[in-house]
Formats: sequence, structure tokens, C-alpha cells
Amino acid sequence: MNSIRLALEERENNLHPRAARSCNSSRTKPEQRSPVRTEFQRDRDRILHSKAFRRLKHKTQVFFSPEGDHFRTRLTHTLEVSQIARTIARALNINEDLSEAVALGHDLGHTPFGHLGETILDQLSETGFRHNEQSLRVVDLLENEGLGLNLTVEVRDGIAGHSKGRGPIMPLPGRGKLPQTLEGQVVRIADIIAYVNHDLDDAIRAGLITLEDIPAAARLLLGDTYARRIDAIVLDVIAATRACDLEKIAVSEPVCEEMMNLRTFLYKKVYLRSESELQRKQIENLLRTLYHHLLNYPPQGLAAYPAGDSLQRRIVDYIAGMTDRFALHLFNRLVMPEFLL
Repeated sequence: MNSIRLALEERENNLHPRAARSCNSSRTKPEQRSPVRTEFQRDRDRILHSKAFRRLKHKTQVFFSPEGDHFRTRLTHTLEVSQIARTIARALNINEDLSEAVALGHDLGHTPFGHLGETILDQLSETGFRHNEQSLRVVDLLENEGLGLNLTVEVRDGIAGHSKGRGPIMPLPGRGKLPQTLEGQVVRIADIIAYVNHDLDDAIRAGLITLEDIPAAARLLLGDTYARRIDAIVLDVIAATRACDLEKIAVSEPVCEEMMNLRTFLYKKVYLRSESELQRKQIENLLRTLYHHLLNYPPQGLAAYPAGDSLQRRIVDYIAGMTDRFALHLFNRLVMPEFLL
């Protein structure tokens, strides 16, 4: 049976010389290799079957409890990132399995209620909170009843380096953490390609903006539909990366500039206005109430791992892992009289 895995690893010899190869990968805890899957395929499957991955379907992407059925969730965002990353990786002849694994795991540490939830937990936690760091905590320490998923070095590196915040898509050398592998860099770009475009699409669906509100220069260069914009950016990334012989994953300056402009536009018109000030205050009150109550009255089911971590740190882990609806349900149980529930 081992011949199946060996044959898959042999195929990787046909990848670009700068592509990552699963036969060279390593784990913190050495394991016997699978007879039928490469190491990156095993990581992909471990992430896909994790509890944290399943919870993404009930975590906010941008819009809280939208009335329509077609708004993105954190899960559908993750799947869109994965598909874009796989398309680019395949076209560049690098390791598609590695890009897919990183893409599926990149947002496992996201909080309920989107980036607002992350901001509030960052304020509450003694050590701060960043969802990419939390994603690593999930796969290293929290999943599998505290045993972690024991992912490969390459997948962990890609998860850690995917987040950009409001910073550059690809930081200058020595500034910011850039994934060491090309496949991890692909996910970093695929993430912004996905969210810039699907958040525009959702904002139009929600009536916050119209197509005509999107900056004219971006519409002219990238296209005036969701599909055309993604296609234009993906093709540009492939061409720019090939032009530098895959020394890095690249994007041309004009396309990069318009992507950044679209992100700035989203912050001004959508991210900071996608819910009312009242709703923002309600969510902040909800998460702060949960945090302080759980800190004073730790639930019986609170995990005792990781060993040595403070109660405060474990409460942050617990809240970060909640779905939107679980957080709402728990809050209602705490503040509403039992006969009203």
C-alpha cells in the first residue's frame, strides 16, 4: 500500500523546482506516514474533519444574522479562498495540496461576530488576540481534546503568515511575516482576492452600496462583475509570478493598487458601517458579559488544556471558538429569566 503514497510523492517531482514537496515535510511530533496520502493531504483532511472547521458555518464573515440566504459565512469564505488558491497553485505548477490545506485552516481561530469579535477579545485578553495566532493555537493545542492536529511545518507556517489586516498584501523583506513557501504566499493573496470581491458582492446585496459606488478605476481595470474581477486578479497573479520565475508570488503594481483601493473602500463604506452603532454596542456588551461571567463562574465543561494556561486564557479560547448563535444562546441564558427562555 505504501506504493500509493510513494507514487503520489513521485508525481511531485514534476512540480516547479521552487514548489514544496511533501516528502521533505516534517511535524513537531514524528508520525508514521500514511500508505495512501501525502503529508499535505493528511493535513488537509485533519483540518476538514476538525470541530473548529465545522463551526465556521455559523460564524459571521461581515454581516451579522443577515436575512437573506446568500450572504457569506466564515465557512463559505474559507471555501472560496481554497478554490482560488488551488487554481493559482495548479496554474503555477506548485503544490496544490499544500495551498489547499493552508487555505482550509487559515481562519480556524476566528471569533464569533467577525472582526468586531476579534477587536473585543483583543481588548479583553491580557496578551492580545490575533485570529491567525489563534488559528495556530487551535491546530496545535485545542483541537483533538487538547492533543492538537500535529500539522506539518509548512501548513503551520502558511496559517501563521496569511493575515494582512490593513497592511500590504506582500510585506517588504523584514517587515511582517510572509509564509516561507510559495503555496502559503498563494493563500495570503487568495484570501484578499476572495474577501474583497465577495464582500463587495454581499454589500451590494445588502443595499449598502451599488455597483456604481465601486471606484471607477477598479471597475475599469478589473471588471464590473464579481466573476470578472476575480478572473482578472487571478490571471494577473499567475502572469506576474511567472514573470519573476516564481521567486515569489507576485501581483502587478496596477492590479495591486486597485485591490488596495477596493479594500480601503470596503473599510469606509462597509466594514465600519455594516451594522448600526446600536448593534455594535449590543455585540460588545454580549461578549464582555460572557467573558466576565465565565471568568467568575467557569463552566463545568471548560477544557483543562492547555496545561499551565491561565483561566483567563482558556476563557478567551472558549469564547473565540463559539459560533454566533451559541454565543447568543449562552448570553440569553445568563441574562434572561428562565421562564422566558
